[in-house]
Amino acid sequence: MTNEFNFLEFKARALESLKAGKPLTGKDGVLAPLLENLLNAALEGEMDAHMNEEERESGTRRKGYGTKQVQSSLGELSVQPPRDRDATFDQQVVKKRERILADSLSDRIIGLYALGTSTR
Repeated sequence: MTNEFNFLEFKARALESLKAGKPLTGKDGVLAPLLENLLNAALEGEMDAHMNEEERESGTRRKGYGTKQVQSSLGELSVQPPRDRDATFDQQVVKKRERILADSLSDRIIGLYALGTSTR
């Protein structure tokens, strides 16, 4: 995942979309890209925590990313969970085989972002 989230670009696109009459939530909602980026960042953070020195010594390495469509209160999101070679990584934010994101989780993420909590 090499694309960095550019807040100023997102803000400009969000304002244009709102002026054009697009809704905040739902399919093609204004907040969907923000939630998608935050979920991808959380999954990446989980992988970083999982790939500690002990895991690396056992021989496991990163193995790219998968693609997964998740339904949320903000619409359909495309997340990219990272993978490892031994398949020992068990993500917690968006669990394996989970297709519907809990409404409370998406609301909590948007709330944290509104409060200024960093994605790093």
